[in-house]
Amino acid sequence: MNNPNKQKRVALVTGASSGIGAAAAKQLIAAGFTVYGTSRRGGSSASSTYPLLALDVTDDASVQAAVAELVRLEGRIDLLVNNAGIGITGAAEESSIDQVKALFDTNFHGVVRVTNAVLPLMRRQRTGRILNIGSGLGFIPSPFSAYYSATKHALEGYSESLDHEVRGFGIRVAVIEPGATKTSFESSTAAADQPLSAYDALRAGYSAAYDRVMAVADTPESVGETIVVAALKDQPLLRYPSGKSARQGAFARRFLPRSLFDKVLHKQFGLAQ
Repeated sequence: MNNPNKQKRVALVTGASSGIGAAAAKQLIAAGFTVYGTSRRGGSSASSTYPLLALDVTDDASVQAAVAELVRLEGRIDLLVNNAGIGITGAAEESSIDQVKALFDTNFHGVVRVTNAVLPLMRRQRTGRILNIGSGLGFIPSPFSAYYSATKHALEGYSESLDHEVRGFGIRVAVIEPGATKTSFESSTAAADQPLSAYDALRAGYSAAYDRVMAVADTPESVGETIVVAALKDQPLLRYPSGKSARQGAFARRFLPRSLFDKVLHKQFGLAQ
C-alpha cells in the first residue's frame, strides 16, 4: 500500500469477533497493522489481541459512530476489510421478501454504509485500501443459495465500479473470494423462512453434497493470508479467489462451455442433469 506514514497503518475489520474476520485481524497485526475489529456488541476479541468497536452494519448511526471513534483514536484509516455478513440457505422460492431484504441489508447495504463512512477520510489522506469479502458464490451461484449468491454478485459489480471511481484519490478496491471455509458462519446461517416440501428430495441430495465439500473446506487462516496479500500489494488485483476450490471454480467458470460447466455443477450437488 502507498502510505506516507509507514509507522502507522490502521485497519478496520468488520465482523472480526470470529472466523475469517478474526483470522484476518490477527494476520494483519502480524503484518504491521494497528487493527480494530467490529462486532455488534463491541468489547474485546477472544484472544484480546485487538479491540472490537461496537458496530451494526445495518444501522447508519452505529456505523458513523464507530468510524468517528476510530478516527478519534487513530486519526486515520488505511485499510477497510468489509467482512460482516449473514447467510440464508434454501430454494429461492422458499424465502420471503422480508428475509431477502434483511440479507441484502447486511451483506450489501452494510458494505455500502461502512465504505461511505470511511471514504471521505481516505480521500483526504489520498491513500487507502478497501477489501470486500465476497465469495466463490459471487461467480458460481450454487443451488439453494440464490439470495446469498445475489448479494455477493452485487458486491462484485459494486466493487469494480467503485475501484474505477476512487483510484484517482489513491484508493484501491478489491474483492476477496473465499471458497468453502470452515467457520461458525455455516452453523449460524438461517434456513429459508417459507420451506416447501416440493424441494425436500433435492435438498437432501444437496445437503449430502454440501457436507462432503465442507469436510475438505479451507481454514479462515488461509483466507486471512489472501487478505494480507491484497492489503499489501502496491498494485492490487480486482479479484482474489482464495483457496483451491475457489481458484478451480474461477478457472472452470471462465473457460468451460456453459453446458459442460452445468453438468459438473449438477453432478457435484446431486441434481438432475
